[in-house]
Amino acid sequence: MRRFKSARRLLMRLFFLWASRQRWLGEQMTRRSFARRAVLRFMPGADVDSALAAAQTLRPRRMSTVLTQLGENITQLSEGKAVADHYLSVLSRISPTGLDAHVSVKLTQLGLDVSREETLAFVLGLAKRAADGGNFLWIDMEDSSYVDATLDLYRKVRQEYANVGVCIQAYLRRTARDLESLIPIGPSIRLVKGAYSETSAVAFPDKRDVDEEYFKLARTLLQSVAGKNGSRVGFGTHDMKLGSRIQQLAEELKVSRDAYEVQMLYGIGRADQDRLANEGYRVRVLISYGAYWFPWYMRRLAERPANVWFVIKSMFG
Repeated sequence: MRRFKSARRLLMRLFFLWASRQRWLGEQMTRRSFARRAVLRFMPGADVDSALAAAQTLRPRRMSTVLTQLGENITQLSEGKAVADHYLSVLSRISPTGLDAHVSVKLTQLGLDVSREETLAFVLGLAKRAADGGNFLWIDMEDSSYVDATLDLYRKVRQEYANVGVCIQAYLRRTARDLESLIPIGPSIRLVKGAYSETSAVAFPDKRDVDEEYFKLARTLLQSVAGKNGSRVGFGTHDMKLGSRIQQLAEELKVSRDAYEVQMLYGIGRADQDRLANEGYRVRVLISYGAYWFPWYMRRLAERPANVWFVIKSMFG
């Protein structure tokens, strides 16, 4: 039975990852009202106003946020500049609200495929704007072909600004080595499992292996990064069994609950988010917005196929 469930989970994951790469399917689904209705469970709207409004509703629940505009792999540098200008505006809008709301960016959305030099300039500008407003900038991680370029750019930005963190993915076989190489620069790290289609030579194909690798990386983060020199650590997962193991480990290592964050997606695991916040854990909710939601949405379903039930309820409930 366990093998059957594991095989079914793998097939669903592969299907959703395949769907995320089908542009024609995305174009069709974004025109369908039932699909737009379903995705609203996971994102509050298409624009930053909706995201900021959602962030305000989380503040009374003692939760902070991180905002990201969906999109990736732009082909014109002018598009990258437009995205950078958008985020500069978002950072300026956050400051007067008093919200604890970070911003997270994808480098290919800023032009990494077009010009690494200009992308670096855009990120440095965003880091400066965030620093001037007492805010924080996260750099998201994309598929394995972008890891070297992403970490190289992160190291360059980190030389100039401390208020910048990077995402790493537990399912990649290289990540433990990458983390060890980052520790000397005092990084801020968001750890996730990973949601792109990768070969078994590059990524662990079995969920149990990914979970164990995540836990090993979490141990390293708690021992060597969390609470040290102002570094931030975020554990991005909705796997509460894994999360409980990490919390227990943190207690054993005497790492305080305010030295790291539990980072979860908007609309997923709301009861768990409230429970963790009430127990004194720092909970940060990722709020996504924008028209480019289909590939992101498919990858979220691939990450956690159990979310399909929520989709069905949203479509017919």
